Amino acid sequence: MNIADKVSAFRILNVPFFIACIIYHTPERDYLRFIALAIFSLAAISDAVDGYIARKTKTRSSTGLILDPLADKILLISAFVLLSITKDFPQGIHFPLWVTLVVISRDIMILLGALVIFIARQKIDIHPSKWGKFTTAFQMAAVISVLLQWKFSYLFWSIAVLFTVTSGIDYIRNGLRLLNATDIPRNSP
Repeated sequence: MNIADKVSAFRILNVPFFIACIIYHTPERDYLRFIALAIFSLAAISDAVDGYIARKTKTRSSTGLILDPLADKILLISAFVLLSITKDFPQGIHFPLWVTLVVISRDIMILLGALVIFIARQKIDIHPSKWGKFTTAFQMAAVISVLLQWKFSYLFWSIAVLFTVTSGIDYIRNGLRLLNATDIPRNSP
C-alpha cells in the first residue's frame, strides 16, 4: 500500500468513531457532535489529500481505485443515515429522509451498474467523473453544515441532491456507453 492508499484506509478506520459519536450524542453530551464534526472534517480533508498525493507522486494503484471511493461511500452513507434519524441536535436540523434516500439510491445504482459492466466485460476501469467529485464535495459540505446546525443547511443539501442526481444520470449514460461498446463473445451456431 502506498501513502495515498494508507490515507484512504485511515478514513475507513475513522468511520466507527464517527458513528459512535453520533449514536451516543445527547443534548447533555453535545460535545460528541463536535468530535463527530472533527472526525468528519478530517476525513473530508484526507479525501482531497490522498488524491493529491496519488497524482503528484504518480502512485495511483488498483487498491486506491477501490479504497478511495469505498471510504467516501462508507463515510457519507453513514453520515446521511445517522443525520436523518438523529433529531436531538440543538437546532433540530437534520437531513430529511428523502435526501438520504436520493444519496443511497444513487450509490446503489452505481454499484449495480459497475457489477453489470464487470459481468459483461470481465473487467472494470473505475474513474470518478467531475460530477461525481462535485457530488462528493457538496455531500460533505451538507454533512458539515448539519453537524454545525447552520440555519441554512437546507441550501447545502439541496445543492448536494442536485449534484447527486446529475452525477447519477452521468454515470448511467457512461455505463450504457460502455455496455454498448462491449464486444461480448457470442456462441457460434
